[in-house]
Amino acid sequence: MIWVAPSEKDAANEVLEKRLWAAADQLRANSGLTSAQYSQPVLGLIFLRFAEVRFAAQRAKLEKASASSRRGSRLDDPTAYKAQGVLYLAPNARFDRLLALPEGADVGKALNEAMRDIEKYNIELAGILPKTYNLFTSTLLKELLKKVSEIPASLDYDAFGRIYEYFLGEFAREEGSKGGEFYTPSSIVRLLVEVIEPYHGCILDPACGSGGMFVQSARFVAEHKKNPSSELAIHGQEKVADTAKLCRMNLAVHGLEGDIKEAITYYEDLHQSTSRFDFVLANPPFNVNAVDKERLVAETGPGRRFPFGLPRTDNANYLWIQLFYSALSNRGRAGFVMANSASDARASEQELRRQLIEARAVDVMVAVGPNLFYTVT
Repeated sequence: MIWVAPSEKDAANEVLEKRLWAAADQLRANSGLTSAQYSQPVLGLIFLRFAEVRFAAQRAKLEKASASSRRGSRLDDPTAYKAQGVLYLAPNARFDRLLALPEGADVGKALNEAMRDIEKYNIELAGILPKTYNLFTSTLLKELLKKVSEIPASLDYDAFGRIYEYFLGEFAREEGSKGGEFYTPSSIVRLLVEVIEPYHGCILDPACGSGGMFVQSARFVAEHKKNPSSELAIHGQEKVADTAKLCRMNLAVHGLEGDIKEAITYYEDLHQSTSRFDFVLANPPFNVNAVDKERLVAETGPGRRFPFGLPRTDNANYLWIQLFYSALSNRGRAGFVMANSASDARASEQELRRQLIEARAVDVMVAVGPNLFYTVT
């Protein structure tokens, strides 16, 4: 696919974002649903608007080409769109048609069918688009469609990515502690990316959430005048099915593709990651307990996923750190977020930390200020 590099936020986009958020928030206020229930449908409509704009632009090019060519029209040939990294939209999946549905139409049913058709013609999206629009009244959905249509078709493609990221951040705020599981503040992500400089190669996030590490890595490559789709091979794991879907949608909104798998990373290594990756970026859940270490014993020792052994304490921080370390190739670099407590933990964790330092694996530690995250100070 072709990367779409989000630009820096400007004042006009900021006003638009807030107006769209106010409209989306009406769903929660008027439907009795939680943010977890309405977040994906709202993001799905923004995704659809983005897809429509790119589809319409490619269709216009094909119309122009058809007018000057003796060859048959390719207007309805999905491959003519896919070749340019554009999602093909069947007629009933096009935003303008959905916006023009008559009064009395079952808008929820129409949107669910539109999402199924998008998946049918774009198999990389199979099973990930929201199809719960029947939870909302047609009146609410019509209102939201009108608001999302205010994202102008003339808006640079890059701005759609910013709007999508803004919504991810706002939903993370709404969901509180659960929101932190799928969204890392963009300032933190950018710092990590600037430190490890993922210019080219295979990149892994084994706790990928909604994919912000991948998007920022792609942005870094684009800022250095390269095409991320050809420079980066994206791989991720995520244990929560709905969050994995968010990640795939986020990648698609930014014109990216990746191999995103659903798994609990402690127990399953679906990417066969040991010594494979040039870059690892992650913000794993902190201080996780009750990991079944008996399932991990076979993965300990040199050349395995936990090369320095398992911590005796009921805390997964040093399991994560070893997973990042062991996934790196000889010249690989990792950047990750970790609880402050991991830097001075005692007992077996101190021993693991000593081994990491003596292996010359640690280049730099950065202590960030308070209140940058939504869920912890």
